[in-house]
Order: sequence, then structure tokens, then C-alpha cells
Amino acid sequence: MYQENQHTLKGEVAISGVGLHTGEQVNMTLKPAPAGAGIKFRRVDIEGKPEVKADVSYVTDTSRGTTIEHNGARASTIEHLLASFYGLGIDNAIVELDGNEVPILDGSAFQFIEAIEKVGLEELDAKRIYISIEENIEITDDEKDVEIVATPSADLRITTMIDFNSNVLGTQNATLKNIKDFKKEIAPCRTFCFLHELEALQATGLIKGGDLDNAIVVIDRPLEDGEVERLSKLFNKKDIKVEDTGILNNIKLHFPNEPARHKLLDVLGDISLAGYPLKMNIFAYRPGHKTNVDFAKKIKAYVRKNNKMLGVPAYDPSKPAIYDVKYIAKLLPHRYPFLLVDKIIELSDTHIVGVKNITFNEPEFTGHFPDNPIFPGVLQLEAMAQCGGVMVLNSQGGPEKKFDTYFLKIDNAKFKRMVVPGDTLIMKLELKGPIRRGICEMRGSAYVGNKLVCEADLMAQIVPRKEEA
Repeated sequence: MYQENQHTLKGEVAISGVGLHTGEQVNMTLKPAPAGAGIKFRRVDIEGKPEVKADVSYVTDTSRGTTIEHNGARASTIEHLLASFYGLGIDNAIVELDGNEVPILDGSAFQFIEAIEKVGLEELDAKRIYISIEENIEITDDEKDVEIVATPSADLRITTMIDFNSNVLGTQNATLKNIKDFKKEIAPCRTFCFLHELEALQATGLIKGGDLDNAIVVIDRPLEDGEVERLSKLFNKKDIKVEDTGILNNIKLHFPNEPARHKLLDVLGDISLAGYPLKMNIFAYRPGHKTNVDFAKKIKAYVRKNNKMLGVPAYDPSKPAIYDVKYIAKLLPHRYPFLLVDKIIELSDTHIVGVKNITFNEPEFTGHFPDNPIFPGVLQLEAMAQCGGVMVLNSQGGPEKKFDTYFLKIDNAKFKRMVVPGDTLIMKLELKGPIRRGICEMRGSAYVGNKLVCEADLMAQIVPRKEEA
């Protein structure tokens, strides 16, 4: 399911429950966030309310769930909630927590989905950014016999296979062909563990919040005398029993392959830490949180290595421009040969995308490497600045207000590739924060096709235009 624009929550969502491992009551509030914010976890129980972004760079633990931590903010067991966000197409949200751990609820993502759907989603005026690949990405762990492979695809498809050498579970697989099927096919599937894992976790002080309402317990060995009684005390239930299915208390599975589907849920939540939605076909054999996170890191490394910068704007010349060069000339004081923006193709309160067509007839090529014409880097920066100026001046009231923008600073300017006649320069400028006291800071990037050619941080000041005498 291709989603063109970013989305957030339409309102706040309050959810409370115990943490799976801490056993502590946690209050969680999901809040809307602006375009480009991503998913952030905010610890309201800590002084200063520090935040940590849901990004693979901040993962600190994957032993029995996924934990992120940064700047004093820590959030654990986040994978089910992140999978819910991904399944619903939510790109931006603030998750407020008054404890370390996201509530486990019933051990699936379904209750998160239901709670969010009660307030609904809001479409934002910003394009959604996708990560796509042009070659296979693979990660393996021979010691644990784990493998994840991604191949190029026009959308996201995930297949998981599990094999724990268990007579109860056997070999299982599950596939999500379309993200729109997540709520029905994957979200209800609960977490699971084997009895021997349960004992080890209990011994290390974990799963204090685990019970038969939020986890499937698989019996992988014969029970000894007194064990049923001990398990009854552990779960505070009197009717503990094991029947022919090999599942503790004979819990009825939602699907015959519910464990494999839950593994798919975990994969989705963990790989969302790559930061952006994915377009690829993923096959995961015996996946776990560590391998999932390592795979997300490898996706980000691929993006950096191949210079496929996230958020590359799409340019369709057949679509009408938002602003043509005539309107741009009314906003900006520049004129030929120094008006370097031909049209605007995207515009919001916080970003703009403009186009500059490079031709051999431009005057700079007369003296700038005339036998090997290269569009000067300083003009690339100027073109980006003019494009950003259109966004800023338009937000100040348009041509009638008679403002200009002036450079104050250029930082982190980098030139990646040559720009030559015949190229179409696509420029994207994003505000780094609100405009204050006439000062605006922007992050600029310029592309030819999907290749980054130039980037820089720009600072400018809005100044009233001097009227001619």
C-alpha cells in the first residue's frame, strides 16, 4: 500500500498497563507530532523530560526485546508499539512514558491498534519518504543459524520462518504481502516463549509482568512432579494445566502459525528503526531482535554507501508547477542571468522543492571551464538559497510585503558530484526550526535524478526591501 503523505495521530491516546519484564504499572500517552519529527519516546517521569528518537543508532539492548536510550531517556520493549505505528502508516508521534517499559498489554499489537483507531489519523502536508534498494542486502548469524535477506521491490513484503526443533511448534512460516493486512493478519499475534526460557528469565529477575494473558508458553519437555503447582504460584492462577496441544493452560491460538506471525510483527517493529518506511522484499529465517536491529543498521549503511539520500524529491515534468518563474520573480529581487530557480514543485510550511534547469547557454560557462563546462558550486548554493527564499518570503505574505532574504552563514557545504549542462537540479530546503526575529535556518540538498550533488546548512535574515527612489 503506497502512502504518499506523512501521517500522525489526530488526537492523544492514553494507554496503561504493566511492563513485561519490570512488572511495574506504566502510563503511556501517544501524542501527535509534526511532519518530519519521526517517532520519539519522552520520559515524563525524569527531570527535563528527555527524549530518545526511535532510531537504530540508539539501540542499547536486544536481549528480550528492543531497548533504545539517549540523553538520559530509556524506553524498553518498544517493538510491538513501533509495529503498530508502521502497520497504521503513522510516521510522526510522541510517546510519553512514566516508566522504563512500554506496556505489554496482551503481548500483541492489536490493543495498540484499537486504541489509536479510536482517535484516528491525520494526513500531513509533507511527502512520505521511503527507503528502496537496488541490490540484495543480507545478514547472517551462523552461530545462531539466523539469516535475513532483502531484495528490491516496489513495496514492502515480509516472510518469516521459524524452526525451534520443537515437536509442539514444528517449522512455521508467515507472510505479510500488503501492509494493509497487518491489523487482521499480524497484529493479534502474541509473544511466546518456551518453558525452559521462562525459568531462565524468572531466575534473572525478568518477566515480572508476564502471565498467561500476555504470553503463549510452549511446554518443550515433560513436567516433573510439583512443577504444575510451582507454575500456578508463578502466574497466580489455580487452574494451570497442559493438554495435548503442548501450550500451557491450553490457550487457544489465534492462528495455527501464530508464533511465526508474531516473529513477523517483531521484525516489522525492529526494522522500522531504520527511520523510514521500506520498499523491499524481506525474508527472515529464525529472526531475533539482535539480528533484526543489525539488519536495520545494514539498511542505513547501504543508504549512506550508495549515496541514496533519504527524502530524494520526485520530479515529474508533466505535472503543473506550484509556482512558475513569473511568480518567483515577483518574490525575489533577482533577474536574468542570476535568477536561478525555474519553478517550485513542492511547498509546505517547513519545506520547499524547486527546479533549476542547467543549459549550456548560461553566461557562467563562458569563463568557467568553457572546454569542460561545470555548473559552479557557489551557484548551486545560491540556487538553493533562492529556493529557500521563496518558501520564507511566501510565508511572510508574498510579493506584496516586499521583503528580501540575505545570507548570514553557510555551514557544512559539501559538493558530491559535478553538475553539467543538460542536468536538472532539484533543490530541497527544510526549515531546521521556527523563524525567530527574522532569522531562518535551513538544511539544503540538491539532486540530479536520485543522486545527491550538493548539501549545506544555510542561515538567512528577512529584511524589508528598500523602495527605489
